[in-house]
Amino acid sequence: MGNKVIKRINLTIVLVILTIFSLGVLYPLVYVVSAAFSPGNSIASLSIIPFGDGFTLEHFTHLFNNTNYLIWFKNTLIIALWTSILTIIVASLGAYVFSRFSFTMKKSMMLLMLILQIFPSFVGMVAIYVILLRIKGLDTLWGLVLVYLAGNIPYNTWMVKSYVDTIPKSLDESARIDGANHLHIFRKIIMPIARPIIVFLGITSFTAPWMDYIFPKMILRSADKQTLALGLFSFVTDKKNEFTVFAAGALLVAIPFIIFFIITQKTMVTSFGNAAVKE
Repeated sequence: MGNKVIKRINLTIVLVILTIFSLGVLYPLVYVVSAAFSPGNSIASLSIIPFGDGFTLEHFTHLFNNTNYLIWFKNTLIIALWTSILTIIVASLGAYVFSRFSFTMKKSMMLLMLILQIFPSFVGMVAIYVILLRIKGLDTLWGLVLVYLAGNIPYNTWMVKSYVDTIPKSLDESARIDGANHLHIFRKIIMPIARPIIVFLGITSFTAPWMDYIFPKMILRSADKQTLALGLFSFVTDKKNEFTVFAAGALLVAIPFIIFFIITQKTMVTSFGNAAVKE
């Protein structure tokens, strides 16, 4: 009986601790969701109890009727899509070259990419600004895509290369005997087998630009070029305290992400299940 009592006490303690941690993690999310549907604007006026102030859709109506939310969403979607597509193409091609070819300065170039990844991105903000100014990339969406692409290449090339290194070179040799060139081998053999890491790369490259604030603030100027981060954060500045509108906009951003992750999660599980290769 004594051991059973001790086990029950231990189990109760563990459950209490896990419940406290769960509430600590979930409460801010639930609070933001409730703020999106609560009357008023200021965060100070909101009840600490979720949905304790009532229910309204006026913040969503305000977003669509009185702001450029749809323009912000479209701009961010364009930037995220192009960043993801170009990152997949450049990083996977670079990984294939570094994994399958031997050339002068190969190790030095790989080490250089690793060193570049160590430094924070804001260290080169002045240089980035000057380069975009020279190529007329300021206040353009494609200029911001170039910045994200350049930042994604070093680490992602290393990551994909590590995966490609696990693919047997005997597959390349067999395809080459059958007359396949390097591009055909890359498209028909390497890419299908490396699909799990490619899908992961696409997800991370797509999600990163959505709420980035620093680089859009530095590069974009026009009202019709603003992204979601710039638009939403304009509601919670020193002069404005529209937290509930910010929460409504952030909630709308989360919905496509939830759908996106549900779809890609199934794809990744299927890809990892089919990724086994035998020598």
